[in-house]
Amino acid sequence: MQIHTTDEIAQIPGQLESDTERGEPVMVTRAGEPLYMAVPMGKGLDSKAVRLELALGLFDREQISIGLAARIAGLSLAEVMAICSQRKIAVVRYSAAELEAELAYAGGLALRG
Repeated sequence: MQIHTTDEIAQIPGQLESDTERGEPVMVTRAGEPLYMAVPMGKGLDSKAVRLELALGLFDREQISIGLAARIAGLSLAEVMAICSQRKIAVVRYSAAELEAELAYAGGLALRG
């Protein structure tokens, strides 16, 4: 894997493309911290499957929203939600405080009904 800084990428605009065309993944850093990664999508690599796995992995780790995951995967929101369901990836996520508030609200409705 190649590692370049944002300054290097700015100074040599074709470097990122050149490295990925050779099949090299490239990590781009800023101030020593990883900023993004370019992954080659060459022949023999199912780019749609890679995009889906990347999107679901990031969503499952709560690093992106399900909407962004759908855009990355190139699928509709409904398709991504269905795949999440098949893979047992929770789509609705409540914090403990949010869940407690929802349960209290639902309990109040039940008492009124």
